[in-house]
Amino acid sequence: MTDALHALLEAARRAQPSPEQREEQRRSFAYGNTAFENALITREMIDREAERLAREQDERQRD
Repeated sequence: MTDALHALLEAARRAQPSPEQREEQRRSFAYGNTAFENALITREMIDREAERLAREQDERQRD
C-alpha cells in the first residue's frame, strides 16, 4: 500500500459525516435495497416516506 493510499484510508476512518450526509446515505441504502426487490420503487417514493416518518417523529417528540 502506498503512503498516499494509507493516508487517505486513515482520513476516511476519522471522517464524521454530517446529519444531512447520513440521511442521504440512509435513503440511498433504502432505495438500493427496495428497488432491487421491487422495480416499481422510486427515489421519490423513498424521499416521500422518509419525510413522512420524520414529521411523525417530530410530532411524537413534541407530545
